Amino acid sequence: MKHKIQTGKLLAALAIPLAVGGFSAFLTRDGMRYFKTVPQPPLSPPAWVFPVVWTILYLLMGAASYLIVTSAASQPRRERALTVYGLSLAVNFLWPIVFFTMRFYFGAFLLLLLLWVLSAVTALLFSCIDERAGKLMIPYLVWLTFAAYLNLGVWLLNR
Repeated sequence: MKHKIQTGKLLAALAIPLAVGGFSAFLTRDGMRYFKTVPQPPLSPPAWVFPVVWTILYLLMGAASYLIVTSAASQPRRERALTVYGLSLAVNFLWPIVFFTMRFYFGAFLLLLLLWVLSAVTALLFSCIDERAGKLMIPYLVWLTFAAYLNLGVWLLNR
């Protein structure tokens, strides 16, 4: 069955995670400069990788949320999935502030673990509504796992 794209909803769904990430990056830009000077764990990618990867992930997350918003699932199921997604975006917004600005690396690691759990629950709830939406969240979970390794490594090297 063909599904007509609802352009306004798609653009909003894409814009929300991009705005969350962009605003958080804006608020933490000075902390990110400082971060380049601290010891980092093996496998730390060059700085240019982060905005590229995050932009792609935010677009995938937005596309996944669009599939949920426009699905034929009941409103309570969609609202539950989108509420958990919204909570994960809120934690996603806070993590760079705790990590880059406050330099509270262990607290950021704990926040990242919470983010991973919320994102996994989001992926599961999304999958129950639209399997494609759940699959679109998998790269995000993989990246969060790698980010947790990096975050833990930074904490261990800089405590």
